[in-house]
Amino acid sequence: MAGLWRSYLRVLDKYPISTMCSTTGTLMAAGDAISQLAIEGNTIKKYDTVRSGRFFVLGFCVMGPMLRFWYLALHKMYHGTRYASLKMLVTDQTVGAPVVLATFVVGIGALRGDSRQQIKDSMKRDYLTIMLNNYKIWPAAQTINFFFMPLQHRVLFVNFIALGWNTYLAWITERKPEPESE
Repeated sequence: MAGLWRSYLRVLDKYPISTMCSTTGTLMAAGDAISQLAIEGNTIKKYDTVRSGRFFVLGFCVMGPMLRFWYLALHKMYHGTRYASLKMLVTDQTVGAPVVLATFVVGIGALRGDSRQQIKDSMKRDYLTIMLNNYKIWPAAQTINFFFMPLQHRVLFVNFIALGWNTYLAWITERKPEPESE
């Protein structure tokens, strides 16, 4: 296991962006797989690989790069300043989280082939709930991240916390809207 970790660190050091993108995509797809199999109760036969592929693509192409550059920006803005970790935490949760979560909801809808109206409906239906649940988990996780994790490990740390979070996001964004009652 230690050898695997050392190998990962070497690859991360040599190819930081592609490594972070791959890790993010893989863990987003894994979160969707957990949602499908453990939460939604799908069997292996009913498992939707295309759906997990959408999560991988969103993680690899959008969320991984977005998180990488977001953490670099926070580091550049606040590194070496008084209360840097606290400033990063507040900025992350007031600016970063709303943008990242909106990007996720819109991105997964677009990859699913939803119409603009369907994406707007998803935002109305899911965004506030997701944001409120974000504030139950991420301030504590980001406190650990910003206070104790070195910059090069922040995306990885967030991705492992996000495995459970991605399971939740997959469940909430992939559930069928309930029909409106008359």
